[in-house]
Amino acid sequence: MSTGQGRNVNHRTAIALSAALVAAAGLTACGGSAKSESRPAAPAGAGSPSAEQEPSKAIADAEARLGIPPKPDAATQARYVAALDAISRDIVNGKPERAVSRGRSTCGTIHSFPKDHAKQVEQTRQRFSGATQFNAAQAEKILEAVHTHLCPKN
Repeated sequence: MSTGQGRNVNHRTAIALSAALVAAAGLTACGGSAKSESRPAAPAGAGSPSAEQEPSKAIADAEARLGIPPKPDAATQARYVAALDAISRDIVNGKPERAVSRGRSTCGTIHSFPKDHAKQVEQTRQRFSGATQFNAAQAEKILEAVHTHLCPKN
């Protein structure tokens, strides 16, 4: 067995863990059934702040282990979006939050496959393609913008 296969298994396990954490956080944030909507609201200060923040911290910790950076500040996001728009206006297409989300996920790919640049480019091409299909040359530029603006430490 090559070390690449073991790394894929670890990457899949990490992705599954992240998905489980996101689902758990969603359930925690959503509450429960429709019946819970008819209950009176809990008094202010009834919930423990640390308990309420725990799922977010767990998700942030899991993302950090996967090489996914936190959401960028407004100035960094603006520079990132401008860099993507310089490549093609179809990348962001009026949806900067989606472009940031895809970029953060791409940081995870850079982290997981640091020595496989071809895989990084292909994963970037697939992740950013939608209604508009991007070619490898465009994906290379997108990858560079992601790396520069969202995860320069990867």
